[in-house]
Amino acid sequence: MAASTTETPKPASNPCLPLPPLAGVVAVAFSGGADSTALLSAAIASYPERAVALHINHGLQAAAADFEAHCKRVCDALGVPLVIRRVTVTCGPRQSVEAQARLARYEALASAAESVNAGCVLLAQHAQDQLETVLIALSRGAGLPGLSGMAPQFVRHGMRFIRPILAVQGQALRDWLDGQGMAFIDDPTNQDTQFTRNRIRQDVLPALERALPGVATAVARSAQHAAQAQKLLNDLAELDALAVGVPPNIKLLQGLGVDRQTNFLRWWLARLPLATPSAAQMAELLLQIEACKTRGHRIELRVGAGTVVRSGDVLGFVNSLE
Repeated sequence: MAASTTETPKPASNPCLPLPPLAGVVAVAFSGGADSTALLSAAIASYPERAVALHINHGLQAAAADFEAHCKRVCDALGVPLVIRRVTVTCGPRQSVEAQARLARYEALASAAESVNAGCVLLAQHAQDQLETVLIALSRGAGLPGLSGMAPQFVRHGMRFIRPILAVQGQALRDWLDGQGMAFIDDPTNQDTQFTRNRIRQDVLPALERALPGVATAVARSAQHAAQAQKLLNDLAELDALAVGVPPNIKLLQGLGVDRQTNFLRWWLARLPLATPSAAQMAELLLQIEACKTRGHRIELRVGAGTVVRSGDVLGFVNSLE
């Protein structure tokens, strides 16, 4: 007797829905991949006559022109306007092409959205993307900011970016698109295991899902909890800033407990360019602050891409790149 088979049911409705209520023109970052295709379709349904697709062509792949042509065909079929920006990605010594492309992409997306008077840009990162981000943060020994993963929304280059589907399963998006018969691009670079995210996606996530079903959704919730906790720590640092000043008065800073000193210093340095301290640098800075009891005590400690120095009664930061 032939064994019976069961097919995975296809989602009846777009898993991206409902999208948040938004006014005015709403732009969607559209690569042509499965995730952004599903999100664009949801945006067209949620914001009739107000959705616009934005495609950034980095020119880094031989297939970049084909991707652009695919996006044009999809947008023509869906009846949605498409704005295309072509960018040139340049890398200096010890700079990652992937990181530089991301920086160029955000700048181009903000410019393209502004050109059509859009108030925001929707990004299609989903639950598996969030899980990858948190796993990478864990591998680096990150604190709450890293464990918070990708923020649901943020402002860059004067434009508001929103990630509305961070809790949605990536496979659910593909299943829905298959059910609709909608074409999408499978970027061949997603198979390149020289990139950390691709190794995690191919080797780690399948094993995690087998061992811990639903782990991506659970980690997305944990990231939200971490973000909430970090906000409370930032609120505490702002209160301490009223007491110790910005830049901080060394004597008043010494009056805080070590944990609050650490929290305040991370908050202060995070607001300065390229001043993020490593764990070792923070530990040494705390020792220097504790030892700073006399007028002649000198503090000059490498932190991030600069130096924390004593300037009279306060701490300062000198960026070595300026």
